[in-house]
This record gives sequence, structure tokens and C-alpha cells, in this order.
Amino acid sequence: MPRSKHKQSSSGTTDGIVLVYSPSSEPAPGPYPMTSHLGIKIFLFSAVLAPSALGQAFGPSNPFYAESTLPFHAPPFDRIHDSDYQPAIEAGIAAEAKEVREIADNPAPPDFANTIVALSKSGRLLRRVEASFGAITSANTNPDLQKIETEETPKLSELEDATTLNTKLFTRVRSIYDSRATLSLDPESARLLELTFQRFTHAGADLNDADKVRLKEINSQLSVMSNTFNQRLLSGTKSAAFATTDLKALAGLSEGRIAAASLAAKSRNQPGYVLPLINTTQQPVLGTLTDRATRAAVFNSGWTRTERGDDSDTRDIIARIVKLRAEKAKLLGVPNFASWKLTDQMAKNPEAVQKFLDALVPPATARARSEAKDIQDVIDAQHGGFQLAAHDWDLYAEQVRKAKYDLDESAVRPYFELNRVLTDGVFYAATKMYGITFRERKDMPVYQPDVRVFEVTDADGKPLALFYCDYYKRDNKNGGAWSSSFVGQSKLLGTLPAVYNVANLPKPAPGQPALISADDVRTMFHEFGHALHAMFTNVQYPGQGIPRDFVEFPSQFNEHWALDPDVFAHYARHYQTGAPMPSELVARLKKSETFNQGYAFTELLAAAELDMQWHLLTADAPLQDVDAFEKAALVTKKIDLEAVPPRYRSSYFQHIFAGGYSAGYYAYLWSEMLDDDAYSWFMQHGGMTRANGDRFRSMILSRANTQDLETLYETWRGGPPSIDGLLRQRGLVPESPAK
Repeated sequence: MPRSKHKQSSSGTTDGIVLVYSPSSEPAPGPYPMTSHLGIKIFLFSAVLAPSALGQAFGPSNPFYAESTLPFHAPPFDRIHDSDYQPAIEAGIAAEAKEVREIADNPAPPDFANTIVALSKSGRLLRRVEASFGAITSANTNPDLQKIETEETPKLSELEDATTLNTKLFTRVRSIYDSRATLSLDPESARLLELTFQRFTHAGADLNDADKVRLKEINSQLSVMSNTFNQRLLSGTKSAAFATTDLKALAGLSEGRIAAASLAAKSRNQPGYVLPLINTTQQPVLGTLTDRATRAAVFNSGWTRTERGDDSDTRDIIARIVKLRAEKAKLLGVPNFASWKLTDQMAKNPEAVQKFLDALVPPATARARSEAKDIQDVIDAQHGGFQLAAHDWDLYAEQVRKAKYDLDESAVRPYFELNRVLTDGVFYAATKMYGITFRERKDMPVYQPDVRVFEVTDADGKPLALFYCDYYKRDNKNGGAWSSSFVGQSKLLGTLPAVYNVANLPKPAPGQPALISADDVRTMFHEFGHALHAMFTNVQYPGQGIPRDFVEFPSQFNEHWALDPDVFAHYARHYQTGAPMPSELVARLKKSETFNQGYAFTELLAAAELDMQWHLLTADAPLQDVDAFEKAALVTKKIDLEAVPPRYRSSYFQHIFAGGYSAGYYAYLWSEMLDDDAYSWFMQHGGMTRANGDRFRSMILSRANTQDLETLYETWRGGPPSIDGLLRQRGLVPESPAK
């Protein structure tokens, strides 16, 4: 079972603000950066919006008017209509504008309570509506909702700027920050003050008036462009799906997948069969399609999905986004956008990130070249008569896997039925580690019939959270997988979490089981790791977002328990007979865990290197030719392997152009260093025990961003993380005798 490929992922969010994204992609209490689905920070809002403009549009009949009376203040989706969102968003903007103006204009001397805490309490209406709106527009959108996104995006950008660039408000914040040594604040309050001041200065609060005007213009343009990119990508991904009326072209697919392809065509009122695209470069069907021409067509459909010179082409948007980000960085006094973006991350600066990534390239590409040779040997032995191409990799890699490990993916899938993986795997592991339990709530309203809801109870019997899961792919859903929250935990606001996971697993034909791959199993454990982080957050104040290069740590750490012997035996059972996976097949699966990791690691590294190269451009650099820049960047970083393309091409790299991961895609690998190092600690201290789980929950998962995260990790671990665990888990160095 290979390491997760970190689908659009895996982003984490709280207070219902989606990190995408993922999509996520990104995501107020709790452990995640408070970044909206629209791609803009909304930690604090302010704007001048005439209440009369809202007038009759918003009132008690709107479901967002008052706090939800459902358990955990969950959204009343049975009462919410598309037409409710826009008036509620604008009412929320107006309400928060008023709240923030009152804080800034308060005649009383500034103090922690009347400024910092007051800001934390502001904007509850806007948070309510944005929580649901972000979820729906990511997972179940339509043209009406997209129109609202387009109209509201610049207004929300203006709101952020009107707060963080408000001179009177910043003067109050600075006054409190400068006197912090005399305030006798508890550690969590001191951290909130530090983060609040940092957010203001990072946003440009120290700029002169002329530069603030230009910054506001840039921020507004960037928010609109990111939204446009996202909508073009959704459109391009849908329209580029491979379609055929020739059943022979689908040779190699299972009956279930063919039935699903037929169903997908019918849902689009098309004849024949449709193979929808997922967000990554490689497509799952390429591992089984035996017709090389079909494989090439499917691959090229994905590769060029937003490069077709039509209304879904994203390249012009990308070039302008990058140019504006570089100008913004210069305005804020740093050489490039990466330098600005990384100041509040664990890595701190681009030099540290580049050193980290560049050190991983040689072992990753060396392993990938070795894997390519093994695959080419198979092709030659079969007298294929062609050189390995990217669209051939998965099919022939599977044959190498069978030869080396006697492991057939099709033999594994029957033991991974989605519902059993969820309840007897993901939930079981959480119960074993942390003592929490789950009960399905079919009485809770949902935004789409496929969504399921579970109430989560803590080990002491107290309510802990609600958990929603939405696993099946839809054409109106963003690609990948992600996690977010409708409601975040906060003692100040008296709220408990309502969390959700979203994925894009193929929906089976009616009456057929949802059998998923080993990688999909990893993804489910991964996203639930984000959910656990949000559920276990136990903090006073909302809005203390976690840096990108730490936020993926708990989710990737949770992946390790997918192969824990006890957990695995509990969920890996045949969907028809209930029989456990045979021990010899389990052994082969575990033995193959590091199989193909040269490819998986290289495609991820290539995307991370590409991201950094885009965001190291300076303001005086010309507008880029996207394709030419991408090619040159990969050559420069010595990761331009023809058969191993980047996991995301620039033109559909949603993470960095619409998902909050700009200059931050490296975070998956940085967090992987942390998670593999943490797993090593667990293995050295007895493994998956309640004692270890409770310690991890208490010292890491419950703390959100209430302490410097480097210190937080080292206090739990007993020292700094090592990269050795990452390389061992990926199979890129020999296993140590002690492991």
C-alpha cells in the first residue's frame, strides 16, 4: 500500500472555511489557516457597505439569520436554498464592518479585551454563511453559485484589506503588542496577540497610503483571478473527460468500471462511455486500460484539459497571477512572493525550502530511473516496440509489481469496501488510539444525498463533534480530497466542531459495491487525520490558523495506521464473504509498500519545485509563457524525467493558483518529514496505544497554533525532526537494523 499521493487534498480547514482547496484547497477555532474557498484570508473583515443595500433581501426567514438550533450548530441544509447565500454573505459583510469600525473607533484606551478579543468575536454571521457556501461551491456547485462567487469574491477581498490596512485599528493592535511584556497574559492569549500583530504587518499595515491603495487593487485582482482559474479548471476538467462509443477502447477495465463509465455518459446525455478526469496528471484508469491509443488519449485529455485555447484555458490567468504576486511582494518589501509567503511558516524562507527539496531530488529521481528501467524491460520482453511514456507507466508498473511481489491490484480491491474501510478501519483506529466512538445520524440534513453524518462521542461520554463524509465523485465537485469544518471549536464562542471530509472516489453502479484501491484507503485515513485535528482542538480563541508546512502533519501521520496489523485485520475483509485478506496477500501488500515510490516521490517533488520556481520570480520579470517556463523550471531543478511528469501541471495546479498553497506545496513533504519522524517515536514507545494516543492528542492535536510549532513538536518529540524517517518510509534508503 503506497504512501498517499496527497490528492487535492488534503487540505485542512476550520470554521467551515475551505482550503482549496482542496479544493482546500484549503480553512475559527481550530488547527487550520482561516482561508476561504474563494482563496482569500478572512481572519478579520471590515468594509463600508450600506445596510440599505440589503434592506428586504435579508431577514429572519433566511436560514443564516440566527445561529443554527441543530446539534453542534450544524447547517440546516434542508432549509438552505441557493438564493439564501448572497444576501447572507452581504449581511455578514455589513455586520462585521460595523463591528470592526466600533473596535477601531472605541474611545477607551486599547487593551487585550476591547481590541484583540473583540476582533476574535466579530464576524459570526459571515463565518456561518461562508462555512456552508465554501462547502457547497467546492463539492456541489452550479452556475448560480458560481455567479455568486464571482460577484462576492472582490467584496470579500476588500473586506480583508479594509481591516488589516485600517490605520486606526492597527494603531490599537500595535499599542497592545508593544506593551505585551506588562500585560501578564496567559500563554494562549499571548500567542493570539502575537499572531494578530503578525497578520496585520504581513498584510501590509505598515505601508504608506499610496502603497495601500495599490495593494488593495492587487489583492482584489488576485482574488478575482483565482476564482476565475478555479471555475475554468472545473469546466475544463469536465469537458476534457475521455468519451467513446467503442467498447473495445475500454479493454482492461472491470465490468463495474465500464458500468460506471456508461452511467457517467448517461448523466451527461451522451452515448457510449465517459471516463471523467480526476485532478492529478495521472488517471486511475491508466493502470488497467490495455489499449495504448486509449491510454494516450486519456492521458492527453488530462494533460491539456485547460490548455485548449478555449474558455477554459488557464494559462493567461496564471501568467497574470504570478506577475501580480511578484509585484505584491515587492510592495511589501521582499524580493519575491515566496519570501513573503514563508515568513509565518515553519520553514521561514525560500532558501530553507529549496535546500530541503533539492536534497530529495537525487534519491527520488535515481529510484524513478531504476523503476523506469524495470518497466522498459517488461515492455521489451513483450516485444512492445515502444519506449516507455507517461501514459504507459501505471499499466506496466502494475505488471512489475505482480512480477516482483506477486501482487495484483485487482486481487486487493475486493477487500477494501468503502463503508467497511470507514467504519471498521478509519473509525476503529480512532477509537483504539483516542477512545472516541461514532454513531450515524440519519436525521441530520445534508447538502447532497451521498453525504453521511456521524456524531462523535469522546472517551468520557461527552459530545465531541459531528463528522460528515462525502466520498463520491461528481462533475460539479472540485477534484481531489479535502477536509474542512462547518463549525470550529472555541471556548470563547462556546462551539464544538462539525467537520467534513470530501473525496472523489468512483461511485459504483446501482447495486454494486464501492471497492477502492489501497491508495484510496490511505487517502481516507489521511483526510480523517485532518478531521481528528479539528475535532480534538481545545482552545479559547477562534482564528489561530496553522502554517501549511505543519497542517498536513497530523493527516499524514494518521495514514500510518492504515497498515497497523490490528486495524488492517479489522477492515480488510472480502466484500462478499467477510473473510479476512489472506495472510500471504497481506504480506505481499506490505512488502510492496515502497514499490513505485521513486515515481510517486518524483512527481510530488516536481510539483513542489515547480511551485517554488513560479514564486521566486521577481516583479521585474516579464509576463511568462506558461509552457516554456514550466519546462525550463523542471530542467533547472534536474527533475525533468519524461516518463515522470509533475503530479500537477501549472495549468491545472489548483493548489497554488486557487487553493492557498502558493509557495507552499512543499508543505506536504515537509509535513511528511514530521509525520514519519513522529511515527518512529510511536514505534519506539510501544506503537498504537491509548497512552501514546492521548499524549499525542494532548501535546499536539489539541493545541492548534497556541504555541510556536517548532517548539510544540520538539517538546512532544524530545528533539528536532530528522529526514531519515521520510527516506526510510519511501524506501529510498536501506532500512536501519533497529527499525
